[in-house]
Amino acid sequence: MKQDIFDVNKYKYPYLNPTLPLEDRIKDLISRMTLEEKISMIPTSQGAVERLGIKKYGVGGEAAHGVVSPLGTATVFPQPQGLSCTWDSELMKDIGNVIGDEARVYYKKNNEEGGLTLWAPTIDMERDPRWGRTEEAYGEDPCLTGKLSAELIKGMQGEDDFYLKLVPAPKHFYGNNNEEGRIYCSSSIDPRNKHEYYLKAFEKAFTEGKAYSMMTAYNEINGRPCIVNPEVKTIVKKKWGCDGFIVCDGGDMSQTVEFHKYYETHAETIANAIKNGVDVMTDDRDLVIKSTKEAIDKELLCEEDLDRALDNIFKVRFRLGQFDPAELNPYSNISEKVLNCEKHKALAKKAAKEAIVLLKNENNTLPLNKNKLNNIAIIGPLADVVYRDWYTGKHEYKVTPLQGIKNMLEGCEVSYCSGNDIVKISDISGERYLKVSSEKKVSLDNIDADKADEFELADWGWESCTLKALKEERYLTTDDKEIHATAEEVFGWFVKEIIKVKEVDEDKVEIRTWNDKSIYTDEQLGLKVLEDSTNNSRCEKDKLNCLNDNFKLEKVRDGIEDAVDVAKNSDVAIVFVGNNPVINGKEEIDRTDINLPDSQEQLVKEVYKANPNTVVVVVGSYPFSINEINNNIPAIMYTAHGCQELGNAIAEVIFGQYSPAGRLSMTWYSSLKDLPPINDYDIIKGKRTYMYYDGKPLYSFGHGLTYTQFKYSDLKVSSEKLAEDEEFTLTLKVKNTGNFDSDEVVQVYIRADKPSVKRPYKELKAFKRVNIKAGQQKELEFNIKVNELAFWDVRSESYLVESGNYTIMVGSSSEDIRLQKSVEIWGKTLMRRQCKTEILAVNYDDYNDVFIDEWKECKDCVVAKSDYSYLRFNDFEFCESNKVCELVISNNKEGKIELFLDSIDGVSIGKCKVEENREFDCLKIISFDIKPYTGMHDLFIKLSSEMKIRSFIIK
Repeated sequence: MKQDIFDVNKYKYPYLNPTLPLEDRIKDLISRMTLEEKISMIPTSQGAVERLGIKKYGVGGEAAHGVVSPLGTATVFPQPQGLSCTWDSELMKDIGNVIGDEARVYYKKNNEEGGLTLWAPTIDMERDPRWGRTEEAYGEDPCLTGKLSAELIKGMQGEDDFYLKLVPAPKHFYGNNNEEGRIYCSSSIDPRNKHEYYLKAFEKAFTEGKAYSMMTAYNEINGRPCIVNPEVKTIVKKKWGCDGFIVCDGGDMSQTVEFHKYYETHAETIANAIKNGVDVMTDDRDLVIKSTKEAIDKELLCEEDLDRALDNIFKVRFRLGQFDPAELNPYSNISEKVLNCEKHKALAKKAAKEAIVLLKNENNTLPLNKNKLNNIAIIGPLADVVYRDWYTGKHEYKVTPLQGIKNMLEGCEVSYCSGNDIVKISDISGERYLKVSSEKKVSLDNIDADKADEFELADWGWESCTLKALKEERYLTTDDKEIHATAEEVFGWFVKEIIKVKEVDEDKVEIRTWNDKSIYTDEQLGLKVLEDSTNNSRCEKDKLNCLNDNFKLEKVRDGIEDAVDVAKNSDVAIVFVGNNPVINGKEEIDRTDINLPDSQEQLVKEVYKANPNTVVVVVGSYPFSINEINNNIPAIMYTAHGCQELGNAIAEVIFGQYSPAGRLSMTWYSSLKDLPPINDYDIIKGKRTYMYYDGKPLYSFGHGLTYTQFKYSDLKVSSEKLAEDEEFTLTLKVKNTGNFDSDEVVQVYIRADKPSVKRPYKELKAFKRVNIKAGQQKELEFNIKVNELAFWDVRSESYLVESGNYTIMVGSSSEDIRLQKSVEIWGKTLMRRQCKTEILAVNYDDYNDVFIDEWKECKDCVVAKSDYSYLRFNDFEFCESNKVCELVISNNKEGKIELFLDSIDGVSIGKCKVEENREFDCLKIISFDIKPYTGMHDLFIKLSSEMKIRSFIIK
């Protein structure tokens, strides 16, 4: 059989011969394709070329925390936000392996026409907890994010030397961390933030994970849409070595014209995207093909450019085994039996347990002793549900927290209360009540109150509620024309089960649809949606027989009162709070605040009053500012949504069968006041993340408690004097001095003691999750390269390891440091800025009220937002001969430039009035005299509003 496979005479064309080098095979295949056939490969919906044996293939699909397939169920792990809290690299690789296996099954079920080039993991840096997609990514630190995502990618792709199990596409490259305006906004990112933070997170996916694909982001970086960012080619492909294809985000080709308005035609977008490294367009197939043809016809793109894109595409498709006998591919016959098999279920449970973070445990409230409990109250809107987010696959089963706890307890009475109100709803007169018809339509009816339908009202805060018709066990929803009770769950890209409920006064509420449309009644009193709510005058509503948006809510059962009743009659109350993943914060919607809903805060407060033995479990997609809960509740846990084993994992932790050891991957802030605006991407000046935040967080990055205690000792460094090209080894001992077997997450941070520029207070450089049995001790080892201590030097435009002393800190969180060592690094000295050398404006050391933009056909420039804008450049060495300042600028109105030394209120050494320039995007070189000075000074350049500066030189 094998002899037959490798018989070179058997193959009709060289590209079909698996014994030939890959590049030769790809070159041969492309040479046989017509121009039209080549163009058909550029959309994600890639066309078939039957004469060459190329099957049609769909690029794309989701696998954020398990395979998402319309063809069936798959193993569902915790949301990536939860996975990041495991701090477990080995676990991530195992999860990637499961995703790869199950993807292979669905690839075969799909006739091998798609499902092996999936869009995950999300590597975007989570510098702001308000980001609507926080659930999808791996935290605020590039070291943690990079390592976890690289291991996930390794597992997904498999370990064969040639064949790939599947090809993940890390996303979204880069600076994509706000939803409002994401398809047209620009992220202003200076060189230090870019190289030290945003790019660092992606780097390991390629240098360590060897990812063969990537997805670009919707936003612009400094005025350039990511789809045409040359860094895709220069950094991702050339520097990091991505040896596959790059894909743009959904619809982004169109958006570059329609929303960014960067080009006038789609052909220009296609041409420049392909030339800058994007090979596949996620957009309307016909439009992509038409635009690619146009780009070639207009000579914006040549066939050689197209061939380079196809070379990248086929590098992946060949390695997926699409042109080879199945016998050669170790992944071609993975059995359908692996889908959610017992091994995969066990891994999901392990992941769910490792993701749990014990935030607080006063007086060892947890674990609970189930043998000493007679009754327990399970309370809250998150207690009996396992929610899915937009990128969750289909669950074969779900274990809710309530189910998990019930499964754990025998002979103990378990009482449950959601804490939600049960209501009847009438018109403002109180004469007619909402009723669900046999056709599931919702209308007002002249019926007695005791015959009116009841609804469960869940208040998710910020006026977003859901109403569940109890008789039908269905949620109220809308087709944007009328209201009906047909939804089995609250879900969708447009979440039409959201009902906006706003209290008008004590007896009256305003009810509107998910998209804030008014409700009116037709002649049969059926609830209809006013299609255009822009004119809400009373006369317009009267024309439609509208009863206004105002209704009365009559409480049948008060949720908090019911919760108090069950809590005060129980030995302990466990309250489950958090968010619904598709309400108030999701893709396209950023959170307006970081609090829990007021109703949930009140629920916890009243339950705690009734029973001081209260435990709070936060099930959420992102951090919350739970200040009052932290001040009062003795035990608090956090975990993420999604996992099929959520309830079992929580139960095992609560009752001590498993000691929690998860760690936070993001800082939990006390208030919005701790955060700059969400569109501020400068983490250094904005004091974001544990690296630069100088306040007291609610819970620090890396925080997490266990049921035992660990003693750290004997920290040793292989050498206390190190050169920048060396590697050093840290060793230490960790002993479990408590009574529980437990994991511990050992974290290594490093700080430059006296840096020449602003550096992080500490940076995570290594971590390890390790299991240590009670009473046992383990010795751990970490190997760290000195060049990992480098920062981006804007003066030399390269990484620099600065000479000096560095403090190595080892501990259980970024705040809980147990051991420290000092080492001396022999590196380089930050050079002084020299006059007579052109300096790019973006290479500033500090600034006020500016942003970074682009000149067409040019690189970055800095734009002044106001007349108080300035740039600061440190350590300028002046001499008597320096008498002229020359700047490259652009301005569309009259303004001025002024130079100061040592402070913005310091000595003025020169100024220049700048005349209006009607051609704003055109460069203009201006010169003016300055007073000669000597010595070392910081230089401040003050700019007038809307002025752009590209570079300057002191002559």
